[in-house]
Amino acid sequence: MGTLLLTGFFSLSWLEGYDSPFRELVITWITIMLVVAVLCFIVSEITRNYSQVDKLWSLLPPAYSWVTVAAVPSARTVIMAALVTIWGLRLSYNFHRKGGYSIIPWKGEEDYRWKILRESSALKGRLRFGVFNLLFISLYQNVIILLFTTPILMAALHPGIPLGVIDILTAVLMLTFLITETVADNQQFRFQTMKRSASGGEQEYRDSLKKGFLTEGLWKYVRHPNFASEQAIWISFYFFGVAASGKWINFTLSGPVLLVLLFIGSSIMTEKISSSKYPDYSTYQKDVPKFIPRIFRKK
Repeated sequence: MGTLLLTGFFSLSWLEGYDSPFRELVITWITIMLVVAVLCFIVSEITRNYSQVDKLWSLLPPAYSWVTVAAVPSARTVIMAALVTIWGLRLSYNFHRKGGYSIIPWKGEEDYRWKILRESSALKGRLRFGVFNLLFISLYQNVIILLFTTPILMAALHPGIPLGVIDILTAVLMLTFLITETVADNQQFRFQTMKRSASGGEQEYRDSLKKGFLTEGLWKYVRHPNFASEQAIWISFYFFGVAASGKWINFTLSGPVLLVLLFIGSSIMTEKISSSKYPDYSTYQKDVPKFIPRIFRKK
């Protein structure tokens, strides 16, 4: 389903039945995405820092959203853009405090997983990793960013549809998951800071510090509360498009579907690394679900 919707969206044939301003808006989105993807590829290949898309992950959805508001202002598109901006500011701050940004734009901390992938047998070598960088890191990730933001395009396509109950519930859900993601990121940042200090006198996260990985706070309910919240934010965002179009299944579905698949793959790699470093992690995997907390927990 996600692949079919993705292919249909980028074929642009579906735009033939729409008015010129909407067609121009979609083409503007795709142009921005392609320019950014090419720049990310060139800069990352020159600097050998492959976190260029990571730096822009929290900036592009607000940019797409406000470009849409400028073209088709309505109560729904403004609310959506405001929520996406709150999401972007929060994520940018979290990325900044972990050293992701630098005064020199292309510098900053690189995601440790790119280094591990560079050294893997399947991708070792400048050419092979360069192809991976072009197709997956630079292009595919930019495509996903564009796609999970497309519900605001659906809202722009139906500007006359008034706000309703679905919009209110969607906004509440997004704000709720923004809060849980903030709490999870703060707990993780606090834990990592304490872990690096290694003073040995901390009472907070004492059990987690002994194990080497976080198992307390929200992390005792799911193994990746920040990942789960991020997915939930954009699944919720999809329902703005449902409210605008009146269709439960529409072309914007590919965004959250592909984002969930990306997080599944990312979490598999992250947990593989954790399992190799921490002997107790396999037990944690058995006891605690990955994304969705159990309603009735075993004692």
